[in-house]
Formats: sequence, structure tokens, C-alpha cells
Amino acid sequence: MKSLDLGATENSSEIFVREATGRVARNLEGVDGSGSCVRKRRRLTSACGHPGRGGKNAASAWLCLAALIGLAGLALPASAQAAAYPARSIRYIVAQAPGGSSDTLARVITKHLAESLGQPVVVDNRPGATGNIGAELVAHAAPDGYTLLQAATSHATNPALEAKLPFDPIRDFAPVVLLSEAANLWVASPSLPAKNMRELIALAKSRPGQIKYGSSGIGSSQHLAGELLKSLTSIDIVHIPYKGSPQALIDVLGGRIPLMCSTIAPAMPHVKEGKITALAVTGLRRSSAAPDIPTVNESGLPGYEATAWQGVLAPAGTPRDIVVKLNAEIVRILNRPEVKKQLADQGFDTVGSTPEEFGEFIKVEIAKWAKVIKAAGIRME
Repeated sequence: MKSLDLGATENSSEIFVREATGRVARNLEGVDGSGSCVRKRRRLTSACGHPGRGGKNAASAWLCLAALIGLAGLALPASAQAAAYPARSIRYIVAQAPGGSSDTLARVITKHLAESLGQPVVVDNRPGATGNIGAELVAHAAPDGYTLLQAATSHATNPALEAKLPFDPIRDFAPVVLLSEAANLWVASPSLPAKNMRELIALAKSRPGQIKYGSSGIGSSQHLAGELLKSLTSIDIVHIPYKGSPQALIDVLGGRIPLMCSTIAPAMPHVKEGKITALAVTGLRRSSAAPDIPTVNESGLPGYEATAWQGVLAPAGTPRDIVVKLNAEIVRILNRPEVKKQLADQGFDTVGSTPEEFGEFIKVEIAKWAKVIKAAGIRME
């Protein structure tokens, strides 16, 4: 049997690798303005050596070629990735249960988003732990634009309410767009001798610790709206947590509690029928769902704002061009008159921010509610 000439094999392999690595390396020149790709290329070609000048053996050279080809793939322009995106269905995680207001918003957005992107956008409800279950799934997902989170106000309040989170609410996410803000509504039983927010504050000051208010639960946006009111006015009203707004609203209608902070949509029919009194909405501006009801700001408490917001987040590291593409498509959807009306009827005021604006908004919300929660001594049970 003829012996194998290893020297000849190495020589021909090295010639091929030298030429191939040269072509791949040249393609990397100038890809990254920071020079990082160029530096990586130089280190790799240096490690490969130069065949014919005492370079590595053929096996090592082949490994170097593979590394360079991998680097070339990583160095593809982000615009090329965004142009091909999406190539398959997108998973849209909603951290609340089906049938609620968050789910309603998600169904509207994903229906139109699927039409504009040409791929299915599938709602995946992952309720529990005040939104942390869904958020953790997205925080640990691949940063490729195929897993998104519809985050809510709890994304900004949980860091202060929970002793420890399995993710960082800022560092582990890439903001895409602030979808909407929804003011809550302060309503009172007709038996309460206060017909507006000014009168409520005056009454509460004359009766410290005697007026009870209901909310949808500890740490909810309605609960925190009450704590913010207390901190800004120094009144003492007692929080009664319920397992959802409907139960609290029933007790206000029945006169079992005199006051609550409610979502707008379910409360307005009873306001119009005169069964409960609308005192003020909690946003900075009047709500499109209740345009005749003044804000707490208008009622003599400037700076008061406590809204329930919704926005879209992607995992940190998602390519910038994909984030920009998603933002543009969703903002276009939010600006459609029929979508605005549909969401306004549900109590949502559409926003449509830039990714940068949404990122700053989250930081401000986290800082704001941390102060309120700490002052009130609130902890999740």
C-alpha cells in the first residue's frame, strides 16, 4: 500500500486556506466602524500563520478558516437582517390573563401587525407574579425579534414591590414602543358627601383614617394612584384591596365602601346612570373615554399622574434595525383612525413613542413609583 504524503497534503490545503482566508478577511475590512471586526480578523489570521513560512498545520488552518467565515457571518450589516425580518411567526407574550384590557389591546395590535409584516404574530398569555413570569421569558429569549413582550405598569413598579426579580427591567430589555396610557377614575358612592376631588381631599383631612378606598389589589395601578394621592396631600385614606376591579366596583355600588379608583370603561355606565359619582381621572390630560370628567390636576393637585400604561419590549441585544422596523410598523397601526377609536372606546389613549422615549419613560416610572412604594411601605404578600 502506498504511503500518504502528508507534506504534500498540508501544502495544498494551506495554499487553499491562505487564499480563502484572505478573501474572507478582506470582506471584513471596514464592516465595523469601531474596528472591532478588523482587529478580530488580524488576530485570527495571525494565529493561522502563513503557510510556507512556518505556519500552523493544515488542521489548524482549516479551523482558522471556519472561525473567519463565522466572523464574516456575524459582521453582516444589521440592515440586511432587518430586510429579511420576519421570516417566520413572532411570539407576542402578554403577561396578563386572556380577556382583560391588556389582552384586548394585544389582540388589536397583533392583528394589524401580522397583516403589515406578512407573518403570524401569535399572542401568548403568560399571567402570574404581577407580570414577572412573562417578563422573565422574554428577558431570557433569543434577541432576534421573534419574541416580544407587551409590558404594563407593573414592569416599573415590581422592582420596588419585589425583594428580588429574575431579570433587570432596564438592562435585560430593548424598548420598542410605548403603546398607550389609560387613566383610572376616582368614583364615589352617592352616600359620600364629596362631589369632586377638592371636596374629597377636604373631607379626608377632616376624617383621618375613616374613609376607605378600594382597588384591584395590592401594588395595582389603582392602589398606587391612592398612595400617590395620599403622599401629595397628606390625607389618610385606608386601602381595601380586592381581587380585581369588578368586585370593588360592586361594593361601591352597594354602598359597602365609599370610594375606589377604577378603570374607566366598566365604571362609566354607572356614572351616566347616576349610581356612582365620578370625581376625577388620574391622567395629566382628560381621557378620550371620559372627556367631560376633569383630571386630578385640574382639581387643584398639579403634577398628579397615575396611569396604567402598555408598551412593547424585546430582549436586550435585539438588532437595532429590527427594533426600528417594529416601532415604525406599530406606530403606523396606532395612528390609524379606526384603531384609535377602537382603543379609545376601551379607555386607551394611544401614544406611539420612539424606542428612546419609551426607554426614558420606563426609567422615570421606576424612580417615581419606588419613592411612593417606599413611603407607603408596600410589599407584595
